[in-house]
Amino acid sequence: MTRYAWPPDDEFWTGHFPAQTKDRTAPYLFKGVVPAAAARPGHVLDGFAALRSAHAAGTAISAKARVYVGEERRDDLLPTVLDAPAWEEVGGFTAWMQDLTGADRFSLVVNNLETLSPPLAAGLGRFLGALITGWGLPLGGAEQVAFAGNYSGTAFGVHEGYEDAFLIHLGPNPKNFYTWPAETYTKLTGGPEPLYGDYTWLLEHGTHWLLEPGDALFLPRRVFHVGTQNRFSVSVAVPLYTYPDAGIVRQAVLPDLLAGLLTGEGPDAALSAPSPMASVPGGPGPAAGRLTALARTALATAADRVEDAVQDHLRGRWATVLSNGGWELTERDLARTEAAAAFDPRHAVPGATVAVIAPYRLHTAGDHTYLRGHQSPGLLPDDLTAALDDGAEVTLPDDETVLTAVRALGATGGLRLTPRPANPKDGAP
Repeated sequence: MTRYAWPPDDEFWTGHFPAQTKDRTAPYLFKGVVPAAAARPGHVLDGFAALRSAHAAGTAISAKARVYVGEERRDDLLPTVLDAPAWEEVGGFTAWMQDLTGADRFSLVVNNLETLSPPLAAGLGRFLGALITGWGLPLGGAEQVAFAGNYSGTAFGVHEGYEDAFLIHLGPNPKNFYTWPAETYTKLTGGPEPLYGDYTWLLEHGTHWLLEPGDALFLPRRVFHVGTQNRFSVSVAVPLYTYPDAGIVRQAVLPDLLAGLLTGEGPDAALSAPSPMASVPGGPGPAAGRLTALARTALATAADRVEDAVQDHLRGRWATVLSNGGWELTERDLARTEAAAAFDPRHAVPGATVAVIAPYRLHTAGDHTYLRGHQSPGLLPDDLTAALDDGAEVTLPDDETVLTAVRALGATGGLRLTPRPANPKDGAP
């Protein structure tokens, strides 16, 4: 068996990976590439426990859980699963889920696990960071989606993936996985629709992969797949969100650009003036003429400014994703909120120490610094930025400019602050 460096090095991403996957177009199982220290089943269950705690506290978060029995999504069971006493009290997670669902076989899916589990954000963040360096940056970032259970088949049936992804298996038990090229699947089934129920006949026509703890299965987009197992196991999918260029222009660049051109500054601005009352006998023609002229002018101006708008958008997107360790940015990131709350800016004084929380990075853009996907005013000296990004714990200097920037960065949830040790001569209690 091939032994891989951790995290996978540039030789892996530029040589071995494309060679084994037909230039990243075919599935391939990389055995034992992820060490248990980086990701294990307990990390996933701890993340789900954090989700349950947030639910109990009434905290709104982006991460979501879904419960399946067989191929049926059971939203009616979710409140029970979220509110029940901890599984440690009843003999473990599997027995706990079986009791709550009333079924021997179950599946739990958790989206945006990276916002619930700092160890997994950091551990699998090393894999993602190496991927970005060696392969490239997915402009939408990546996500962690956990699949935990003893289900006999993936709840979504045999289905198509729409993004390149890695499925990282954590165990403790193995999982069988099957894949089909889109052309083969559609010929066998008559179309691209998911296949549910008894698809045993189809498995012999697919490629079989035996996933064991630490394995990473590359699943290119447009490949059909399904997982089966007999005993409880946990896997984490890491989809890479490479949105279509047209989607980025349609949903982000043009709306922002046109909004800037067509928004009046205050009620007295010409663009804020209300439309005149329209003559019914005159029909919609005069109003259409006014709107057409306004739209034509705005589009002509937009055409002149679109290059700068695209550059501005991509600079912001670049800084956001890279500073967030490659993970997609979510509005209600529980782990980020908790880290920001733990940072007390009053303790950011000379002699205290700070470190960047892995896998996040400092990214400078103009006169701002990005950290954990969020923009903060002010800049740090280059040597301090480099030391923090190298993982060093840095002692804060007696420099008010630096201290002000660090205090602002603490609100991003990307810094860990250790207060200055108490000095008896200071008269501290």
